[in-house]
Amino acid sequence: MPLSWNEIRDRALAFSRDWKHAESEEADAKSFWDAFFQVFGVPRRRFATFEQRVKQIDGKEGYIDLLWKGVLLIEHKSRGKDLDRAYQQARDYFPGIKDRDLPRYILVSDFARFRLYDLERDAIHEFKLSQLKDRLKLFGFIAGYQVQEIKPQDPVNIKAAEQMGRLHDLLKASGYSGHPLEVLLVRVLFCLFADDTGIFYPAQAFRSWLEERTAEDGSDLGPRLAQLFQVLNTPVHDRSRALDEQLGAFPYVNGKLFEEQLPLAAFDAKMRETLLDCCGLDWSAISPAIFGALFQSIMDAKARRNLGAHYTSEENILKLIKPLFLDDLWAEFERVKGNRNKLFEFHKKLRTLTFFDPACGCGNFLVISYRELRRLELELLRVVYQGDLDRGQRHLDVHQQITLNVDQFFGIEIEEFPAQIAQVALWLIDHQMNLRASDEFGQYFARIPLTASPHISHGNALRTEWGGVLHPDNCTYLFGNPPFVGAMVMDDGQREDMATVFSGLKGYGVLDYVSAWYWKAARYVDTRRIQCAFVSTNSITQGEQVGLLWGPLMERFGFRIRFAHRTFRWSNEAKGVAAVHCVIVGFQHGEPASRQLFEYEDIAGEPHAVRPANINAYLVDAPNVFLTNRDTPICAVPPMRFGSMPRDGGHLILDEEEAAALLKVEPGAKEFIRPYTGAQEFLNGYRRFCLWLLNADPARLRQLPRVMDRVEKVREFRRASKAEATRKFAATPTLFCQIAQPDSDYLLVPGVSSERRNCVPVGFLPPSTIASNLVFVVPKASQFHFGVIQSSMHMAWVRYTCGRLKSDFRYSKDIVYNNFPWPDSPSESTVQRIEEAAQAVLDARAAHPGASLADLYDPLTMPPDLIKAHRKLDATVDSAYGRKGFANDAERVAFLFERYRTCTSLLPAPAAKRPRGRRPG
Repeated sequence: MPLSWNEIRDRALAFSRDWKHAESEEADAKSFWDAFFQVFGVPRRRFATFEQRVKQIDGKEGYIDLLWKGVLLIEHKSRGKDLDRAYQQARDYFPGIKDRDLPRYILVSDFARFRLYDLERDAIHEFKLSQLKDRLKLFGFIAGYQVQEIKPQDPVNIKAAEQMGRLHDLLKASGYSGHPLEVLLVRVLFCLFADDTGIFYPAQAFRSWLEERTAEDGSDLGPRLAQLFQVLNTPVHDRSRALDEQLGAFPYVNGKLFEEQLPLAAFDAKMRETLLDCCGLDWSAISPAIFGALFQSIMDAKARRNLGAHYTSEENILKLIKPLFLDDLWAEFERVKGNRNKLFEFHKKLRTLTFFDPACGCGNFLVISYRELRRLELELLRVVYQGDLDRGQRHLDVHQQITLNVDQFFGIEIEEFPAQIAQVALWLIDHQMNLRASDEFGQYFARIPLTASPHISHGNALRTEWGGVLHPDNCTYLFGNPPFVGAMVMDDGQREDMATVFSGLKGYGVLDYVSAWYWKAARYVDTRRIQCAFVSTNSITQGEQVGLLWGPLMERFGFRIRFAHRTFRWSNEAKGVAAVHCVIVGFQHGEPASRQLFEYEDIAGEPHAVRPANINAYLVDAPNVFLTNRDTPICAVPPMRFGSMPRDGGHLILDEEEAAALLKVEPGAKEFIRPYTGAQEFLNGYRRFCLWLLNADPARLRQLPRVMDRVEKVREFRRASKAEATRKFAATPTLFCQIAQPDSDYLLVPGVSSERRNCVPVGFLPPSTIASNLVFVVPKASQFHFGVIQSSMHMAWVRYTCGRLKSDFRYSKDIVYNNFPWPDSPSESTVQRIEEAAQAVLDARAAHPGASLADLYDPLTMPPDLIKAHRKLDATVDSAYGRKGFANDAERVAFLFERYRTCTSLLPAPAAKRPRGRRPG
């Protein structure tokens, strides 16, 4: 076990006295350095060698004064000699040293002076022998107090995962695979980390054992590793007295990490070299918070091509845990830190907290949470004991004072390998935080052997009884990042999970997979005051999912939203990684004491917090209302309907070339060819056509064999369909399956539109243009209706209530249009002003005849005259609602929810109907 800093300091004083008169490199250098390492309680002969022969930069052979492979190179000179020259001589040795053996530090000395070069940080520290006692922490890597600044984006994380990936591939290619391979790699991970962080002492003990006690051809490495694992699992007093001294120096680890007996792995020279290359990395700089996810990805060659994609950024994790518990705990600490007794009580409280992630993966949420709690505990101990330290007490007995431990953390993970990684990652972060405490208070602190373990359960969280992992009476915080799987893309197993969780709830089939965690959480929490928060795709706070999920959660279970992050981009900045649009919802049973809502002006930007009176399920400061599918509008406006659905296999639809080719050979088909538009055609100006054979004379059709050939193919397509409803339409192959074409001018609303646009462009079309089922039509709509739908008022409603297709707006007649609260009984003059403003928008569009709607409404290319016209329209529509403007969309939607509640208060409840997803094409 490493010495305390106080004992090291005493030894340094003695060392400085003993060697203050030394002068000759030849006579005293080796004894000097042996004594130097003893200052830190480390026998030099166990890890470092004198006179290591290497080729220098000029090709000649040289001898390194002292080399500790991968850690330290020492070049020594007689008293008064040039230390710059000593450093250059040390660098000249580098070409002859293997990459994995290159040192992290160079130390040059002439007895009287030391100069330490930190090559990782590009820093130089120079001091006199008499000052050694004050510069000891520079040599924490010798003393076993290696405290690194952990950077999540540090390239060493990627390098480490890549190296482990190579080892994985070699072992798998040799026939060693499955569960034994996963466990072996987890154990190797622990040993590599232990080698650089003081768990194994001195540093690089594992590496030295590999180099010195295993054959270069790797033939005995498998059995040797098995023996090492057995030693790590055996208390020191139970080990054989005949055990090799170097092997016997390894500590007893416990924690069941090395308990299972594995089949022996067969290694060769290349595999041994690969493992030694892994040893050459600085594992003390690894972030357990993200390396777990990277480590998991090495098992999948495809995933490994973009390792940076497979972890959740700390920034995003903190967005959840700070408002869930961390901010409140720090605030409480600030309130009580002036009262020592209250600090002791607060410290006791921290030990009682429990944290449960029922979709924990590799444990990154648990790891970051534990790290942040330990940082809080460390600050608490600083405050409590600073007076003692100031009065001359030279160290704090951290063994007694650090009480937080990994056994406060619980998780469920469906895959075995990530579950194992989650447990090890928590042990690793625990040790990193123990090192920080050791460095802070001067006494080495490590929890080896492992006496406490995280409670990570391997199983399907949606089939597991959560109370069997952690009884809800003992749970303080429930949180995590459940899988992002949409309702339309779930596999059969996931659909069975949903059926199990939502048994008895009508319409659950349109809910995304993540919603099952909310439902199970509600049943788990019941009426307890457990604080909950999940990261979710934003779809559960939009469209028809809101009423289906949040209606029962709030009305039946009595849950309320305590904090939330509105839609933001969940990404880790890895190249080529598609971002997901997410929300974070923190909820609890009963009314919260206060609420916090994080808003984003730009979904890729930074949030700012507001304190709302309420947060409803749409994440708006408004009443708790739940929009349900309605067949008819809540206000007196023309009804909206889908366009016509061909369901024809594409045989009734023609592009421009196909239409021209058909007319060339059958000019008589002209009367049956109509312009045909869906959302893409409408927005981007594409021209497509369709065969519109409604009421066509059969005799005329029989004179058009090319047209009849297409009709025959429609019949064949419909007959071959698996859907009975489609097969029935094979009897009428000349017609669209569903015909909804207006017989007069109509307003067209695209079913899907880009999120980048400030509004969803709508427009009027004549009855001769056939609208597809990918758009909505409003027959007999006026410019008044166009103006309101095209306004910012309606667009704010769309943003908060519509569903999404990826990130694009997915308009809905039953949720968005039929529930939209229009201006209340507008006067004729109000209607006229809106119609005039609407016409100005249409005129501005017409002023750019060569531009598509996509061009006109691109935020980067939108013409100034169109922008001006829309601003005028927005102000006019706002005034129709009795307002002169709104600060943002959230304020608009809050106002509209109040209007909605008023509009619906006297309406009968909508008839129950089957929830619908996007209508199929």
